[in-house]
Amino acid sequence: MPASKAAPDLGAERRWVRLCAAVGAVFVILAVLIGTGAGGPDTTRVICLGALLAGATAAATACLRRARGYTGRSRWGWTALGVGLLSWGFGQVNFLANVGDDITPVPLPSLPNLGLVGIVLVAAGLLILPSANQPLVNRLRSVLDGLLIASSLVLVGWVFAVDPLADEVTVGPEFYLTLVYPLGGIVLATMSVYMLPQQRRRHGCGAHMVFIAGGLFLFAVSDAIYAYLGLVPDNGAGQPVDLGWLAGFALIIMGAARPLERSSPLVPLSAAVGTGAVMLPYVAVLAALGSSVLFHVQSGHSHPFVAYTRSFLILLIVGRQLLTQLENRTLTRTLEARVADRTAELYAREQQFHALVQHSSDVVTVVSPEADVLYQSEAVQQVFGYPARFLTGRRLTQHLDAESAHRLAKSLRQVSGRPYATTVLELTVRHRDGRDRQAEMTITNLLDDPHVKGLVLNTRDISERMELQEQLVHEAYHDSLTQLANRALFRDRTAAAVERGAPATVLHLDLDGFKRVNDSLGHLAGDQLLVQVADRIRACVRDDDLVARFGADEFGVLLEQDGAEEVARRILADLDTPVQLGARLIHTRASIGLAGAHLLDEGLPADVAGGDSPGERAEQLMRNADLAMHHAKAAGGGVHASYQSRMRDGLIERLELESDLRAALEHGELQLHYQPTVDLETHEVVGFEALARWPHPTRGMINPLDFIPIAEATGLIVPLGRWVLQEACRQAVEWSAAAGGRPLKMSVNVSVRQFDQPEFTDTVSAVLAETGMPADLLCLEMTESVLMTDTEANLEQLVRLKALGLTLAIDDFGTGYSSLAYLRRFPVDTLKIDRSFVERLGVLADDTALTDTIVRLGKSLGMATVAEGIEEFGQLAALREMGCGFAQGYYFSRPVPAADAGRLFIEGAEISVPIS
Repeated sequence: MPASKAAPDLGAERRWVRLCAAVGAVFVILAVLIGTGAGGPDTTRVICLGALLAGATAAATACLRRARGYTGRSRWGWTALGVGLLSWGFGQVNFLANVGDDITPVPLPSLPNLGLVGIVLVAAGLLILPSANQPLVNRLRSVLDGLLIASSLVLVGWVFAVDPLADEVTVGPEFYLTLVYPLGGIVLATMSVYMLPQQRRRHGCGAHMVFIAGGLFLFAVSDAIYAYLGLVPDNGAGQPVDLGWLAGFALIIMGAARPLERSSPLVPLSAAVGTGAVMLPYVAVLAALGSSVLFHVQSGHSHPFVAYTRSFLILLIVGRQLLTQLENRTLTRTLEARVADRTAELYAREQQFHALVQHSSDVVTVVSPEADVLYQSEAVQQVFGYPARFLTGRRLTQHLDAESAHRLAKSLRQVSGRPYATTVLELTVRHRDGRDRQAEMTITNLLDDPHVKGLVLNTRDISERMELQEQLVHEAYHDSLTQLANRALFRDRTAAAVERGAPATVLHLDLDGFKRVNDSLGHLAGDQLLVQVADRIRACVRDDDLVARFGADEFGVLLEQDGAEEVARRILADLDTPVQLGARLIHTRASIGLAGAHLLDEGLPADVAGGDSPGERAEQLMRNADLAMHHAKAAGGGVHASYQSRMRDGLIERLELESDLRAALEHGELQLHYQPTVDLETHEVVGFEALARWPHPTRGMINPLDFIPIAEATGLIVPLGRWVLQEACRQAVEWSAAAGGRPLKMSVNVSVRQFDQPEFTDTVSAVLAETGMPADLLCLEMTESVLMTDTEANLEQLVRLKALGLTLAIDDFGTGYSSLAYLRRFPVDTLKIDRSFVERLGVLADDTALTDTIVRLGKSLGMATVAEGIEEFGQLAALREMGCGFAQGYYFSRPVPAADAGRLFIEGAEISVPIS
C-alpha cells in the first residue's frame, strides 16, 4: 500500500511535465545524432552505448524511487522492476559493445545475456505489483496470454519474414536464443496491459502503467528487429533501430515518475475494451494457425520451427483452459457460498424483523384507506389489551371514541393521496379494561409498496410520558414545599391580567423574624411554618385569586377584585394567631406591600406610560409591591403599605448611590478619618479607630449610615473592608515610624459579611505582611451579632484570627444578646461600652450601675474596656472613677483626616483628666 494517500498537488504535476519535456528533448537530440551518423560509426556506437547505459540507469532509479513511496507488495514489485530494467540495460550495452559489423547471437552463458535475468526480474515485478487480493490464477493467466501472443507473433514472423531467408542464413540454436528477447518483451508488454484494470481500481488512474507497457513493447519491437537483422548479412550495429530501446527507457522513466492520482474519478471503460482484451490471445493464435496453414500450402512441407511453435501454442491453450477451469470452479464455490450466506442472512433478518415487530413496544398496524385492519402485530395485546386476531379484519375507527375516530379517518384520507407521505397525530385509545390511554400514531402511506399495499400505523402508548410532562410542567410552575404557584407562573398570570386590563392588585408578603425561627428551631421547623402560613393565606382569598411563594419567606397574592387592603388586613389578622409547631407556639407577623395596576404609569411621562410589553409591566407591578413591602417592614413590620410613586424615587436614588459607591471604590475616592483612643491612666493617645468617609463630588460628605448599609447589602463591604484594613495598617506603621517607634494601636471595624468570608483570616494575614503592621497592635472590632449567629463556625474563625496575634473587641457592647457563657468561650480581649450608656451617666442611676457592671465584668474576665461617645467632663470623670481603662468621644476629638490625626499622635494632646 502507498505510504501516503493524499492526491498529488499541482507542483508535482508541473515537475512531471518538465521531466517529460526534458526526456523528450534528450531523445530528440540522440535521434538526430544516431540517425545522421554524425562523427562516424565509432562515435555513433559510443553515443548509443552511453545513451542506453544512462537510460537503463535512469529508468531503474525512477522505479526504485517510486518504490520508496509504497509499502508491502507494491514496494517489492517496483524494486524488482527497477533491478530488472537495470539488468536488461546492462545486457543490451554488453551485447552492443561486443557485437561486430554483423549481428550474431552471443552464446550462453555470457555477460551480454544478462538481459535474460532482467526479463525474469521484470516479469516477477509485474506479477507482484497488482493488489494483494488478486488470485494467483489471474497472474499466471496473464503470463500465458503474453506467451500466446508472443508465440503467435513469432510464428507469423517466421512464415512471412524468416522463412524466405532461411536458405541464405543459418538458423540454429543461437538464432532461437535471440528470439527469447522479443518473446520476453511481448510477454511483459502483454502482462502490463492486463495489469491496467487492477492498477486503475487500486490507484485511481493507472496511466503510469500505460507508459511502462509502451516501453516494454518498444523493447520487444527493437529486439525483434535485431533478431531479424541477425539474418541479413550486410547489416551492422549502430543502426537507428537502437532508438527503440532508448524510447522504451524514456517511456518507463515517464511512467515511473508520474504522480499518483487517487483523488481523480475512474474513467469507465467500454465493454468492447474488456471483450477485446479477453479475445486478443485467441485472435493471435488464430492468426498464427492461419499463417502455418498458409506456409504448408505454399511450401508443401513443414519446418520443425513451425511444428514446435504450433505444438507450444497448443500446450499454452490447454494450460490457459485449465487455469480457466480452476478459476471457474473457485468462482462457483465462492458464488455458492455467498449465495448460501446471503440466503441465511436474509432468513436471519426476516426472523429478526418478525421478532422485532411482534415484540416491539410500538403497535404495528396495516390498514386500508377505509381503516380496515389488514395486519395487526401481537404487541397490541401487551399495550392495549386486545388480541391481534380480534382486530384483524375489523374497522379500526369502531374501537375509538368519536373525536379520535374522526381525526384518524381525516388523517388517513390526507395521507392516502400522497405515496410514502407521513403524518403524526395524538389520540385517545380505550384500553380493553376501560381505561383511556393517550397514544401517538405515525401514519405512513405504503399503498404503492408491493410488499405492504396499505397504510402503516405505528402506535405507542404515551400516557406515562404525558403524565410526566404534566408533572414537569406543574413542578416548573409550582413551589415544591407549599404547592403554591412560583414566581414564573405568578408573573405569567399577572401579565395576562394586565394585558386584559383587569383591576389587578399584587400583594407582596414577607414574614418578620423568620430567620430567627430557622436559626433557633432548624430548617424543618421553618418549612412547617411556611406550609401553615401558605394554608392561611390561601384561606383568606377567593378560589380565583392566585397565591404564590416567591422563595424563602416571601409570598405573593394576585387579586382581580377591589378591596385589596381588606384582604391584606385579613391576612395580617389571621397570621397574628400563633402557629403550632410540635409542642411550641410560634408567633409570626408579616409585612405586606400592595401595588395596583392602575398606578403602573403614575409619575411616568405620557409618551412612556403604557409602552412596555405585558410581561415587563407585570414585572414592574411586582417590583412596586416589593418596594411597598420594604416600606412596611421599615415601619416596624406587622402592617401593610400601598405603593406610592415616591417610593420608586427613593429606590432610584438608592441605585444611583450604589453605582456611585462602586465607582468611588474603583477610583479611590473614599477616605479614612481617625478617632483617637485615650488611655485614661496616662492621658496619652494610644491608638485610633479607622472610620470610612465618602466625600461625594456632587452630594458632599455622605453619612456612613447611608452608604455602609448599601455596601452590606450589595457585598461591596468586602472590598471596602479590605481597603480600610490595608490603609489603616499602612497609616499606623507610618505614624509609628514618625514618632520614633512609639507603638500605635489601630482599631478597624469588621462587618458580619466580612467575617463570614472563609478566606478572611488569610486576607488579614496578607495585609499584615504587606504593610509590616505588628499583629499585636491591630484590633478588629465586631458587633455582638457575630457571636450570636452560627457560633461554632464563628468560634473557629475567631480562633484563627487570634492565632495571628491580633486583638479582638466587641463593639457596642450591651445592646445585643450576648451572654456571659459566650464571653467566656470566645477569645475576646476588649469590651467597648456603647455610647447609649455613656451619655446617661450621672442622669439615671440604673444606667450608671449598668455601666459600672460592664466595667467590672470586663475586669473579671481579663478584658480591657473602652467607653465610646464621651462628650462631657462629667462622663469622663465617672468612667475614670469606675476604673475604665480607655475612652473615645468628641470630648477628646472628633474623627479627623489622616494629617490631623498624625499630628495628634506625634505631637501629643492636652487632655484634662481628673485626679482621684
